[in-house]
Amino acid sequence: MRSNHVSEDKPEKIADLLPKIRACRACEAFLPLGARPVIQASGRARLVVAGQAPGTRVHASGIPFDDPSGDRLRDWMGVGPETFYDPCMINIIPMGFCYPGRAPQGGDLPPRKECQHLWHGRLFDALPQQSLIIVVGAYAHKYHLGQSVKRSVTETVMSWREYLPRYLPIPHPSPRNTLWLRRNPWFEKNVVPYLRLKVAQILGEHPATLKHLGE
Repeated sequence: MRSNHVSEDKPEKIADLLPKIRACRACEAFLPLGARPVIQASGRARLVVAGQAPGTRVHASGIPFDDPSGDRLRDWMGVGPETFYDPCMINIIPMGFCYPGRAPQGGDLPPRKECQHLWHGRLFDALPQQSLIIVVGAYAHKYHLGQSVKRSVTETVMSWREYLPRYLPIPHPSPRNTLWLRRNPWFEKNVVPYLRLKVAQILGEHPATLKHLGE
């Protein structure tokens, strides 16, 4: 398991990294819609949504999880768009920052690995200690959970307690996974309530939330 992302060099600042990531064109020649890196991050948030890669709708808007997958994810987390899209509350860091294209067998291609090699280590080094990283889907599972990842998404998510308190693996909230959710009702019965509780606890401790509540 990737218990940390610490390097020996002095970490870069998030404010310096984000413009570089958004300007990245390293794999543009391989992207059918061109490069448009999508990321939300700040040095204040203590909660990370570690996803896979943007779809076509997110590529068009430039807003992470601006699609039915995002609607389902926000419902699982128990937050609305105002909170979800506040970079002081939640960091949204996919494995691939750009839409990778369509797979021949249906669905999207895997996130391109250039993002991981060029940016992820530097980005996570720059973040403050995270209270929870919500690890969304197989590609993010493999990266963040490392050798402790199981043979399938189902086995990994079923073993969610093993990865606490730093990580919480969940399936991708895509409509394509609706059948998986029907076959695995334990996820929404057991994991989702815990996810909502942890998100509420973490966001409830945030100074901006306390100020909003008048505390």
